[in-house]
Amino acid sequence: MFADLSIGRFAGAVALTVTAFVATGCGGTIDGHAQPAIDVVPATSGTPTTTKPSKPTTSKPAPTSSRGGDTDFDAEIGDCVQLGGTVDDATIEKASCGSRASNYKVIGKAKTSDGCVGDRDNFYAETLNGIETGALCLDIDWVVGGCMDVGGDEPSRIECTESGIEPVKVITVINDTVSVDDCPDSADSGFKYPERRVVVCVQSL
Repeated sequence: MFADLSIGRFAGAVALTVTAFVATGCGGTIDGHAQPAIDVVPATSGTPTTTKPSKPTTSKPAPTSSRGGDTDFDAEIGDCVQLGGTVDDATIEKASCGSRASNYKVIGKAKTSDGCVGDRDNFYAETLNGIETGALCLDIDWVVGGCMDVGGDEPSRIECTESGIEPVKVITVINDTVSVDDCPDSADSGFKYPERRVVVCVQSL
């Protein structure tokens, strides 16, 4: 059986502030911010499971809503970004999916961050005069066979030979399950996306 262990979701909520002018000619301030989602629930492997695993796939968690609001940062579902900075000083840039720079993939767009699926890894939202005008819903840019350091404020892609705070290698992504028991023996933990019924199986490095 697998034993569930709870760790904190990425603690680096970030913010971006830019100045813009609205159509009426009055000045306004657009603030962008990101806020981590619920706790990730990895688990470590004990004895092998007797449950027949679902067919492994290399697909990512399914996208959420595509009907978003307005954000000054332009990105579409399926695009990848490099999200960083702090709550008060965010940075967000487009990045090629699977590249060294990419740490998140846009999985949905919403009018506010509350419209993002609850098991997303993070979101980037912008506000105008304190009111959210749009949000990008984000998951970690998992790449099967690739490695991520998930121990910092934000996840970062690393070479599998590198050290890190909490480095993991992605073994497979399994759809239509909420159980890390379905991960293969080569994985020792899994990140669950229960609303979308997806588990990302990883091996600690």
